[in-house]
Amino acid sequence: MSQPRTIMADPAWRPSPKAKLLWTLHSAVAWIIPLVALIVWVVFDSGHRAAQLAASAVALALAVFSIGVIPLWRYAVHRWEVTDEAVYTRVGWVTQESRVAPISRVQTVDTERGPLERLLGLATVTVTTASSAGAVQITGLDLPVAEQTVTRLAEIAALHRGDAT
Repeated sequence: MSQPRTIMADPAWRPSPKAKLLWTLHSAVAWIIPLVALIVWVVFDSGHRAAQLAASAVALALAVFSIGVIPLWRYAVHRWEVTDEAVYTRVGWVTQESRVAPISRVQTVDTERGPLERLLGLATVTVTTASSAGAVQITGLDLPVAEQTVTRLAEIAALHRGDAT
């Protein structure tokens, strides 16, 4: 008789709804150079119209998918939660990753705000642990939520007073 498999519950919280706009803007910015290069090729090389049309169609389809679909998909998947025992995250869109960082392993908690995050009032909380898997990031949080999360993690970690190894 096999033992029942333990399934981790989904973390409870989504990022801010503004995270969808943040991820959309990141994708749009990433597409600027390829699309400008394609336009330059079309303008300055009139001898390859069939190839240019095919490349334009592929680039446009990929850009629409990257800018219009992936941010919504990411938002549907991304979850996070902080409990007295651990930090839980689930991220990804094609390949999904669930992480559990026990509070006793937390070494540092940082907040990061890039230019687009500042513009939208968002922040990323990074929880560094004594793990070879690396830090756990909670992206797309409203700034007050990020600040509360950092404060709560600091309070919880102080209660555990382990050596984080």
